[in-house]
Amino acid sequence: MHTQEQIISWATPVFFVLIGLELLVARWRGRAAYRTGDAISSIGLGVISQVVGVFAKLLSIGIYAWVAAHAALWKLPADHLAVWVIALLAYDFLYYWLHRAGHEVNILWAAHVVHHQSEHYNLSTALRQTGSGVLLGWLFYLPMALAGIPVEVFVPVALVDLLYQFWVHTEQVGRLGWFDRVFCSPSNHRVHHAVNERYLDRNYGGILILWDRLFGTFVEEDDADRPVYGTRAPLRSWNPLWANAEVYWAAAKDAWHARHWRDKALVWLKPPGWRPADVAARFPKPAFDMRRERFDPPMSHALIAYSLLQFALLLAMTTQFLGLSARASLPALLGYAAYLVGSLTVLGALMEGRRGARWAEAVRVLGTALLPWLTGRWFGIAQLDPRMAFGLLLAFGLAALALPWLGNARGAELAPVSFQTRDPR
Repeated sequence: MHTQEQIISWATPVFFVLIGLELLVARWRGRAAYRTGDAISSIGLGVISQVVGVFAKLLSIGIYAWVAAHAALWKLPADHLAVWVIALLAYDFLYYWLHRAGHEVNILWAAHVVHHQSEHYNLSTALRQTGSGVLLGWLFYLPMALAGIPVEVFVPVALVDLLYQFWVHTEQVGRLGWFDRVFCSPSNHRVHHAVNERYLDRNYGGILILWDRLFGTFVEEDDADRPVYGTRAPLRSWNPLWANAEVYWAAAKDAWHARHWRDKALVWLKPPGWRPADVAARFPKPAFDMRRERFDPPMSHALIAYSLLQFALLLAMTTQFLGLSARASLPALLGYAAYLVGSLTVLGALMEGRRGARWAEAVRVLGTALLPWLTGRWFGIAQLDPRMAFGLLLAFGLAALALPWLGNARGAELAPVSFQTRDPR
C-alpha cells in the first residue's frame, strides 16, 4: 500500500473514535449533532474522494513530481527541518488561495461545493470531500515545485494540512482565546461553513487563520448570529454522484441557454450564483430561504440499522480497495471502484425512499452474496478464501432477506433538529 493510503487507513479508526466521542458529548449536553442519512452521505463522499484519488495521482502528485525534478529553480534537501517548516507554511498559504478561489470562481466552486452541502456541522462533515477537486486543484501548488520543494516533502505536509482540519468541524468546542486569533479553530471554521450574510465566504485558512486576517477575509463568530449551515442552493439529496455533479450541471445548463458567447464562458469564471441576465430572466430560481427545513427523509428504525450496517461493510471494502491499489490490475481497480460508488449511490437512494431503490439494493446485495461464492473471485483477488466467500454469502444473503421488512415510517434518529429550533452552544 502506498504511504498516502497507509496514513489515511491508520487515521480512519481515529476519525471514528472522535466521531463517537463527539456524539457522546453532544448527547450529554442535550444537543443535536448527527443524523444518520447526513452522516452516511458525508462519509460516503469522503470514500468516493479516496477512491478517485487512487486514479488521479498523475494529476495530484505526478505533475508536481515532474516539475520539481525538471523545472525547479533550485533543489532543496528533503532532510532539512527548515525545508519542512517552509513547505508547511507555503502549502498552507497556497491552500488559502485555492480555498478562496473555490468560493470565488464557479468552476472551482463546482468541485468544492461538496464539502459545504451538509446542513449539519460535525466531524463527519470534515470527511465530506470532493471527487473532482483534483482536476484543477494541483495548479495552485506548482509554485512549491518550482521552488524546489521535493515531492517527498510535499506529500506529507499536504496530509498534515488536511488532517489538521478534521478536528475543527465541530460545534462541541467553543472559543479558544488566543488560539482563535492565530489558527483555524472550530469557531473560525463554523463561520466558514455558514450561509448567514455576515459569514458568507470568510475564514478560508487551513491551519493558520492569519492569512484571512492579512488579506481581509476574517470574520469572528458572533453568538448573536448563530451559523446556519449548508449552501444557498441546497442539494436535498443523499446521491453522491449528484452531489459531485450538481453545480457542473447547473453551470452547463446556464452556459447552454446563454445567448452570448462571452456569457457562456463567464458562467464558469464568475463567482457562484452569477447568471447571465437573459438566462436568469427566462429561467428564474427561487430566492434563498434561511428558515428552510433541513433535508431529512423519514427512516424507520429498521432502515436506519440496515443502512448503518451496509455502510460499515462498504467502509471495510474501501479499506481493502486502498490496500489493493498498489498491486491490483487497473481493470480490477476500476471494477471495484464502480462497485463501491454504485453501492453508495443505491444506499443513498434507499435512505431517500426513492422508487425502485429497494429493487436496486436487492440486486446489489444478491450479486455481492452469490458471485464471489459461485466464482471464488473478488476484485483484484483471483483465489478468494472460501471463508471470505462464505462470509459475503452470509452477510449479504441475510441483507437480501431483511429488505422486505424495512419500513418507511419515521424512526428515532440520532437526534432531531431543525433550523427553527437550534440548540445553543
